[in-house]
Amino acid sequence: MTDADAVHMRRCLALAERWRGKTAPNPIVGCVIVRRGAVIAEGVHRGPGTRHAEADALAKLGGRARGATLYVNLEPCMHQGRTPPCMPAVRDAGVARVVYGSADPVRGHGGGAAALRRAGVRVDRALVDACDAANRGFLTWGRDGRCAFTLKAGITLDGKIATVAGESRWITSEVARRDAMAARAQHGAIVVGVGTVIADDPRLDIRGVRGARDPLRVVLDSRLRTPVTARVLPANATSKVGCLIACGERAPASRERVLHARGAEILRLPVDRRGRVAPGPLARALAARGITDALVEGGGQVHAALLAAGLADRVLLYVAPIVIGGPAPSWVGGDGVARLAAAHRFVVDAVTALRGGDLRIALSSPRVR
Repeated sequence: MTDADAVHMRRCLALAERWRGKTAPNPIVGCVIVRRGAVIAEGVHRGPGTRHAEADALAKLGGRARGATLYVNLEPCMHQGRTPPCMPAVRDAGVARVVYGSADPVRGHGGGAAALRRAGVRVDRALVDACDAANRGFLTWGRDGRCAFTLKAGITLDGKIATVAGESRWITSEVARRDAMAARAQHGAIVVGVGTVIADDPRLDIRGVRGARDPLRVVLDSRLRTPVTARVLPANATSKVGCLIACGERAPASRERVLHARGAEILRLPVDRRGRVAPGPLARALAARGITDALVEGGGQVHAALLAAGLADRVLLYVAPIVIGGPAPSWVGGDGVARLAAAHRFVVDAVTALRGGDLRIALSSPRVR
């Protein structure tokens, strides 16, 4: 990888990032075509049914790509879907070299790099880790058949999400809350437990983010205790996006009828030994709906269940410079661990000081790096 390769691949990622939250279940992809060191075309994927990034860039050249180098952050695909596969278009355009970042993990989609090599095109890779990080949800979806989960919480310096009396509005600043809205816009679903719905009655929508679309609202409610007045229910919400309530297989049919009448979709899933909705089946069910990334906003028991199941791919914490102390609730509940060797470990990706005085800490699981 040369310095120029890194520069052009970073540009691919910057182009792709503009469309985060709008392409699922497709990845975010940018493309840059270069000849003799000068960029001659750029392209980007804008969502399902639209041109892939390579096709978007090549279309701007009108057949004048011969001998150029094409950069793209995801391997050119081999899949015929609503749009044609990218590999034949790249091959037939006569580019001399292709530089890509992530390998395509979806069965029937990958193999584009090897096919290009067989056709005599030089193929290299650049910034693999950065490209993989950019499409972590898509790669998890394609490889493992599940969505990727990001655990999010607004906390105090001692990890509390409320006072001992239950007061939680607001721990973090308005700036942090606006930033969290932007994070919501980058995910296909927002997941909370029924305890959060009962205690806080959240709307789980996006406010103040231009061009954003509301994610699917998902409530984990094994016994269907969601109040009929809850603001997440379509009948009570201004957002037109649906509400999925995941419950146990033995949840009361009478409650299902009541909540369905308020616009909720009920999904019955297996439960764990505690009688809570099992995280694994939930992850696969969301993936089957085309959701690659889900933001989990608690409460503590939901976070603990995902950590215990090994399904916490990322963590996003907004930390306010205050201390509560005492037995106030923390952002992770459950039984805890007895030995440090069993602690859930993460790698710090970024720490950002927000204007409102809070910190934003982004972390990822070592197993997905």
